[in-house]
Amino acid sequence: MTQTVNPAVSNNSLIHRTVLNNGIVVLVAENPAADIIAGRIFIRAGSCCEQREKAGLAHLLATVITKGCDGLSSMEIAEEVESVGASLSADTSTDYFLMSLKTVTGDFPQILSLAGRIVRSPTFPTTQVELERRLTINSIRSQKEQPFTLAMEQIRRVIYQNHPYSLSVMGDENTVSNITQEDLVEYHQTYFRPDNIVISIAGRVTLNEAVALVEEVFGDWQNPEQALPEINLPEIAVEPQSQLKPIHTQQSIVMLGYLGAAVNDADYAPLKLLSTYLGNGLSSRLFVELREKRGLAYEVSAFYPTKLYPASFLVYMGTAPENTTIALEGLQTEVELLCTTELTETSLQAAKNKILGQYALGKQTNGQIAQIYGWYEILGLGIDFDRQFQELTTAVTVQDALIAARRYLQKPYLSLVGQEGAINRAVLSYEL
Repeated sequence: MTQTVNPAVSNNSLIHRTVLNNGIVVLVAENPAADIIAGRIFIRAGSCCEQREKAGLAHLLATVITKGCDGLSSMEIAEEVESVGASLSADTSTDYFLMSLKTVTGDFPQILSLAGRIVRSPTFPTTQVELERRLTINSIRSQKEQPFTLAMEQIRRVIYQNHPYSLSVMGDENTVSNITQEDLVEYHQTYFRPDNIVISIAGRVTLNEAVALVEEVFGDWQNPEQALPEINLPEIAVEPQSQLKPIHTQQSIVMLGYLGAAVNDADYAPLKLLSTYLGNGLSSRLFVELREKRGLAYEVSAFYPTKLYPASFLVYMGTAPENTTIALEGLQTEVELLCTTELTETSLQAAKNKILGQYALGKQTNGQIAQIYGWYEILGLGIDFDRQFQELTTAVTVQDALIAARRYLQKPYLSLVGQEGAINRAVLSYEL
């Protein structure tokens, strides 16, 4: 099969983008520094493609897909990987499915071929499905004992309502119990197809070698006649409210949440910088003001994940029960300041330096390189988003940050987990 090459996709000379005739996008970063090749196989299908009553389907598929394929048992797959000291694993997220592999250069064809067999022809053995189901349910039960996870679950549910982002990627006990082997087969047959796949490779391999290897493994894979199903997601109404979860614990988790912007939105970069300024690291505003100066926090942070659809902007603190009310007031005050007062140029530049420095450090290994470019491609951003993200971040002004804060960070959702009396007093004070 002849591949078609699009040489004008990116200004980045380190990454090459090729589209095979069956629609598979191949990204190749030549990096001869070490005798290692890393690969990432992205499928545009995560938990957003599930039915709510089958939540956790993509996650269960990820846990079981390497447990049997096309004539190979789970043990035979493991032995083939371990015999050459390679790594091969699968994972899923809200927005995509991922298979990761890493080998020395000489063994890459063998492991890529194995990955191809797994991706194309998994068998989902009944015994392995049941084992992974039990393990998943045990993990779900274990998370119910973790205050932070409970707080996240509460706030995710009220922010996103009927949107798939409201659900844990793992699902819950009931939905995971309802997933059948037939569900796994149907999901795989629907979404695992050449025109829905990005393969990203980085390491001691040339463009021509990498494309030839992918052609050999995947080139004869044909797309089904039916089109990919459209994902019709509900609108997310912004309706801030409070959620409380009383549990017996020695700390309170106080969490404020806001519906932010998707990665392709103009406000993505300003919100990313505000999150970094507020809660990224020991020099962040929340850490200095609420932990170092006031001693309120066991832990305190802010985060704003990169998502295909609107992401949540969250700030949280773990604190002693007796400090729950003032911790909530402190968090709210710090976020409100972003809406009323411009950051100083010095503070904004420090946040830019931090985020861009961390971004650069996150592209050092072949695995990191394969991951980030494949991720951008599967999200529909294109590999040139690597450059665009840095330019967008650098261009953010203090006024941009203030406008974004006022647009997204005005009225928070509240999630409290902790001793009943402490969180009741805090929410009463908050509502007054």
